[in-house]
Amino acid sequence: MSVIKWLFETNFQFGSKSIPVREVLGGVLGITSAFLGMKRKVAAWPVGIFADAMLFTVFLGAVFAYSENDANFYGQASRNLLLIIVSIYGWSRWAYHKKVGGPGKPAVIPRWTTKKERLYLVPAVIVFFLISMQIFKALGESGTWLLVDTWIFTGTALATFGMSRGYVEFWLCWIAVDLVGVPFAFANGYYPTGILYACYLPLVIWGFISWLRISKVEKETIPAYSGK
Repeated sequence: MSVIKWLFETNFQFGSKSIPVREVLGGVLGITSAFLGMKRKVAAWPVGIFADAMLFTVFLGAVFAYSENDANFYGQASRNLLLIIVSIYGWSRWAYHKKVGGPGKPAVIPRWTTKKERLYLVPAVIVFFLISMQIFKALGESGTWLLVDTWIFTGTALATFGMSRGYVEFWLCWIAVDLVGVPFAFANGYYPTGILYACYLPLVIWGFISWLRISKVEKETIPAYSGK
């Protein structure tokens, strides 16, 4: 059996629920990526990209059909696709900083956003949320899950972008996403993903405290990234 075939045909039985191995693998790699991010390791990005690729196929269950009853959650699937795109940017940015910083230097120096940055980030997030909600609505989502899916998508996009820039606030965005993502995942039978979000919560709190402490003692000394 090829690796691809194994990934798409292997499932674990959890009570009456059949769980694809891709969801389990994506969850484990997702937690690993978050831990590496907290440690400011460049490897966080490629690990995260692979995790999101796995979860993308899970949330488009009817497309990557492993069961006729699987539903498509466009917000969740789009979240993973967007994460892959933003992660490529984050990977290149951290790799550049690591290269020019020299041996022993971190890939990013945590800092709070400036007032100027917040002036364009806040309205940009609001517009992004409203546009995303209309897109998901047009794709057939409605009710409470439309709002939940849209928020998870928007919050994740903001958090990932913030991580790529070294913003301390990105950990707070992840906390807000987790608080919504845990009940969403369990309510829809995505147990490994629900466990992933639940495990994320103490990890992101730890990450926030860690980056907050670092931001007080380390200052940015790396030349500006040419791909701002």
